[in-house]
Amino acid sequence: MTALDERPSVVDPPQPAAATPQRRRPANPRTWVRNGGLSNLLFLVPMLLIFGIFSWYPIVQSFVMSFQKTNLVTAPTFVGLDNFVKVLQDPLFLTAVQNTVWFAVLALLFGYPIPLIAAVLMSEVRRAKGLFSALAYLPVVVPPVVAVLLWKFFYDASPTGVFNSILAMVGIGPQPWIQSITAAMPSLVLEATWAGAGGTIIIYLAALTGVAPELYDAAEVDGASIWRKIWHITLPQLRGILLITLILQVIGTAQVFLEPFLFTAGGPANSTITVLLLIYRYAFQNSLGGDYGAATALSLMLAMFLAVLSVVYFRLTKSWSQN
Repeated sequence: MTALDERPSVVDPPQPAAATPQRRRPANPRTWVRNGGLSNLLFLVPMLLIFGIFSWYPIVQSFVMSFQKTNLVTAPTFVGLDNFVKVLQDPLFLTAVQNTVWFAVLALLFGYPIPLIAAVLMSEVRRAKGLFSALAYLPVVVPPVVAVLLWKFFYDASPTGVFNSILAMVGIGPQPWIQSITAAMPSLVLEATWAGAGGTIIIYLAALTGVAPELYDAAEVDGASIWRKIWHITLPQLRGILLITLILQVIGTAQVFLEPFLFTAGGPANSTITVLLLIYRYAFQNSLGGDYGAATALSLMLAMFLAVLSVVYFRLTKSWSQN
């Protein structure tokens, strides 16, 4: 026997037995009550009742009404898909969709970048930042109806109108503003941008406070200009907020109603009629009591479109917003 054979053998230490997963005991009513389930239910019931009465029940009732012919005066009759066919065959339907899309495009071109630019510029201000924030948010405080009526006075097409008087100072003649088929929709977008930009500016200012100052300090050491800092630091840090505000603005512009209703009532020549304004006409400007079946059918179509759009949007931007 050699010396190698006389060495003591090394025995592997015993491996610990795999821990068996513990089975969760089925919850019984006594354990549920002891863990606070009853108190949670008592707090939850009022919220469920409020949502059920004021939110879920109207949604279900609207879904049912979209398949009925009713004016809320006579007894409703079931008509199947006739309301949807009627809406799709209405010549104003395509016009309303085109005008709504045109309003959304203009609102995104002007109303989406302006709050971001204003928030970035205001974040660079060293003094009176609170004053600029208050001035930016002031249009949001003004009641929407008051703001629209005020701008309607500004849009006076006569040479003595407010905006036309300002244009006359630089040698530009009077403009028709909301009386023109081509200028009416941009005029509405201008007022809507002024009225709604303040809230988005405050959101961006709050998000900018979460950007680490060390990133800007490092960029300044590298000699980066302000535009490079915005492109490589500010925008990537605000990526999630930008995606949320984008889809919120798309949904908001698709439901525009107040500006076309108060400014032009859909005119001139139906150039500013939108989907929600068409729904209003179905419900309140037709026969006695209105055609609520067609109105709810168009409302359901708009809701389904926005729901599908939101799901597709969040799926397409999920990876980009997280990386």
